[in-house]
Amino acid sequence: MNKYLNDVVKEIKPSGIRRFFDLSLGATDAIPLSVGEPDFDTPKHIAQKGIEAIENGNTFYTPNAGLLELRKEISKFVKRKYDCDYNEEEILVTLGGSEAIDLSFRVLLNPGDEVIMTNPGYVSYEPNVKLVGGVPVFVDIKEKNNFKIDPEDLEKVITDKTKMLVMNYPNNPTGAIMEKEDLEKIAKIVIKHDLIVVSDEIYSELTYKGKHVSLASIEGMKNHVVLINGFSKSFAMTGWRLGYVCADKDIIKQMIKVHQYTAICVSTISQFAGIEALKNGDDDIEKMKEQYVIRRKYLLQRFKDMGLDCYVPYGAFYCFVNISKFGLSSEEFALRLVFEGKVIVIPGTAFGSKGEGFLRVSYAYSIEDLKEGMDRFERFIQTL
Repeated sequence: MNKYLNDVVKEIKPSGIRRFFDLSLGATDAIPLSVGEPDFDTPKHIAQKGIEAIENGNTFYTPNAGLLELRKEISKFVKRKYDCDYNEEEILVTLGGSEAIDLSFRVLLNPGDEVIMTNPGYVSYEPNVKLVGGVPVFVDIKEKNNFKIDPEDLEKVITDKTKMLVMNYPNNPTGAIMEKEDLEKIAKIVIKHDLIVVSDEIYSELTYKGKHVSLASIEGMKNHVVLINGFSKSFAMTGWRLGYVCADKDIIKQMIKVHQYTAICVSTISQFAGIEALKNGDDDIEKMKEQYVIRRKYLLQRFKDMGLDCYVPYGAFYCFVNISKFGLSSEEFALRLVFEGKVIVIPGTAFGSKGEGFLRVSYAYSIEDLKEGMDRFERFIQTL
């Protein structure tokens, strides 16, 4: 059947995260510390609005761009939280942040356009760029620089074919953030080279060092930014598949064309729940964030007690722990940890070659699971 398959799709490797999950399926008694998904239930008042939508017969198609009320609430939310000015014509409701990423590449890239992304970085950017004929180019982010994009390193990889920069801060897998002064340096380069930036800020509400600063809020950057966000991480709504993209209305107009032919609209039920989340969900965010702070502190202390170097994450819910001292590759260490230590984590190389020597450990789990997982982790490294 291979002769019928698309050549580009055939060349794309499966997700390194999924590949590792498949390899570890035999370890049914292992503690998972691997998934980037909140362990909290969707807050009841938000879920109730979804239930009411069904009970009230609100199960119809919505406008392609999403319910007007939801887009207005998104506009208020990004203004209130990040000082970003977008009206409802500059907002598209998407099937999670994932569709927003896909639409950004489909609408903005032509074959041969170069797209800069970080190494290590989130796994979906590279394959989605390749699917539309774009050319991925990598800028290394280093532990010594707190996994921030270094302006000099960025300048070095820009060519006359560079069209786009993809940024993801707070960052998956490292937990790094970029503060206002960091973003201002990147903004100067973007404006100088007239680039468009896809800024994936899905973890924006999970920051532990001051308030999140959006790249779109930096002076002169709004017309250079496609801002992606969603409800999955902030409101524990992963399964609702609800995200959004904010951009210039001409970009949104083109995105809607693709969206209407491929998805029509996002689940009406999810959209009604999303309205409630934005209107009345701030307290829920803070309550969950308080628990992440406790878990983060616990993991960092345990790694310190084990003598392991671990970058202090100021965003998301991941620790990127350095295990290079053991002389094993990230994948070898992680596989042995699954089958010998009975703990599932993700090798850093699932996120790119510069993730070698690291593991991504998620703290989107109960403190009880974290304690058991770290006890097992410690016993395992004592055997190395």
